[in-house]
Amino acid sequence: MDGRVKSQLQHFVPISLNCKNKVCCVVGGGRIAERKVKGMMESGAFITVISPNITPDLKILADHKQLHWVNRVYREGDLQGAFLVFAATNQREVNNEVAHEARQRGILVNVTDRSEEGDFITPGIIRRGRLTISISTEGAGPAVTADITSALDTLFGSEYEPYLDFMHDMRQIIKRKVSSPQQRTKLLRRMANSGILDQIRRHEFTAWTEQEIDLWIAQNQEE
Repeated sequence: MDGRVKSQLQHFVPISLNCKNKVCCVVGGGRIAERKVKGMMESGAFITVISPNITPDLKILADHKQLHWVNRVYREGDLQGAFLVFAATNQREVNNEVAHEARQRGILVNVTDRSEEGDFITPGIIRRGRLTISISTEGAGPAVTADITSALDTLFGSEYEPYLDFMHDMRQIIKRKVSSPQQRTKLLRRMANSGILDQIRRHEFTAWTEQEIDLWIAQNQEE
């Protein structure tokens, strides 16, 4: 120990929010705001950006009606009806005002320059179809998060998307064809250990026919 007082680590509860058809506000128009917007693009949220200036990429999204741009500075009352909000300006006092209004209205708020003052953080994300991996370093810094994200991005390659689609389809088929919960569990465990992922990784996998699926189920139930 070096004698310094270690700050208390603040733990966030890892959850995934359903933002479909909900209003999500981003106050600010710079690069950080752009990252927050792009992180929500496939969520089905109604995205509103409040800022007198926005990045070229945000302008393109606004021009294509993929977000609503309020072309002015933030004003009290702008958050009415929002599900969540990002306070993402480069002005500390404005972020404070946004966070204050959000708390008054019971709206989830992320404060980009002071995460400890918000209700949630946005972790690094890796997506492979059905697979979502989130990475948070609890304030250790974006560079550390980026390094870890990069390492996991290599470990969990593009093969996971078709693999998880296959496993999902097989699970649905097994649920339809096999009545015993114990047998279902056994079959799904054997399927997960069957080497399909390696076959996909080596580009040796071909989709199973219905007859092949029935045969596999029958053989593995008998054992």
